[in-house]
Amino acid sequence: MKVKNDISQLFITTKANQNYLNVCAPMVRYSKVQFRTLVRNYDTDLTFTPMILADSFCQNAKARSNEFTTTVNDSPLIVQFAANDINDFLDASKLVYAYADGVDLNCGCPQRWAMKDGYGCALLSKPEVIHELVKSIKNSLPTNFSVSVKIRILDELKKTISLCQQLENCGVTFLTVHGRTPVQKSSEDIDVHALRIVCDSVTVPVIVNGGIKTLFDADNLYDQTNCNGVMAASGLLVNPALFSGAKTTPVSCVKLWMDIKNKYKDKITFQCYHHHLVFMLEKVLSRQQKQVFNNLSTFESVDQFLITNLLPLCDWDLPVKYDIGDFIECQYSDEITLKHSSKCRTCGKSICYCICSKYDYDTSSGSYFNSYVQSNDHLDYMDSNMFNET
Repeated sequence: MKVKNDISQLFITTKANQNYLNVCAPMVRYSKVQFRTLVRNYDTDLTFTPMILADSFCQNAKARSNEFTTTVNDSPLIVQFAANDINDFLDASKLVYAYADGVDLNCGCPQRWAMKDGYGCALLSKPEVIHELVKSIKNSLPTNFSVSVKIRILDELKKTISLCQQLENCGVTFLTVHGRTPVQKSSEDIDVHALRIVCDSVTVPVIVNGGIKTLFDADNLYDQTNCNGVMAASGLLVNPALFSGAKTTPVSCVKLWMDIKNKYKDKITFQCYHHHLVFMLEKVLSRQQKQVFNNLSTFESVDQFLITNLLPLCDWDLPVKYDIGDFIECQYSDEITLKHSSKCRTCGKSICYCICSKYDYDTSSGSYFNSYVQSNDHLDYMDSNMFNET
């Protein structure tokens, strides 16, 4: 059975022992359990899964198997979902409850497909929807199960502050704030001033995110914002030992990555194993070595390259702080998954939550599509005012 961690307590404990929480960002394809184990060995305190589509996770057993794997030692862990529907977010959260320490709602993904489908940054203009999603978790799962939201700053600082204060009022455990707007590119500077104002405007812990490539960057951002945590993404891909103070990926880190792969060879794809190494060795190998390494195509050829070129420099007896541990075969409730076993072709929702059945099929006045809206005018009024009342 997996040991659970109280994320609120983690912030308190970390603050007493060090200045801020070291956090590994949710990264599509990359922040899998093997990589989460690796960065924990180099002073990362909190990790996230890659972003998972809540509706697909509920509806599809293959999606659950592919998108979420964990081990007995994989903690503290936050599962991040992309969701815009209460039932999908709540049911997905219930499915992972036994295997995670909390869930996070992605309101910060700026990719076009996510925005088009109403996920990620698209939710920043719909605070009432975010409120409903957060409250569904707060009202249904134990209080020590974390629920958080990851956002980007808005064009107007006042709106960013207002959103964060509203999220605090609806009960989030913590917030993660990326220091760029949805339209800014990753090459642009983050707005440190905005991050500082946000941190000063709420009492819940705030993790700040953006532009972290070294421990110096993290320390500097903490000093400028007085945040509770610093999140790194691409910086950790290039150097998983970033938070330990290493300037580049240590050879011991490469050796540990190989060991993690060797322990459960059937749990990691070659693409995942090799791609991580390409990132890790970006500043370690020469240009000529990278031309060779980046074109290798088998586990054996990659390992042989590492053994020949790098690992002779490694202390093979270095202690491991966090072993990956045994993989957990997650058991998901049939009561929940069966509700999502098929989708309505009209509204796209799971049949159990289909809104089409709520229309008045007997209407013959040409107002079929208005029949549902009119019958729920009072609910719309409540929804539009609910967020301001908390």
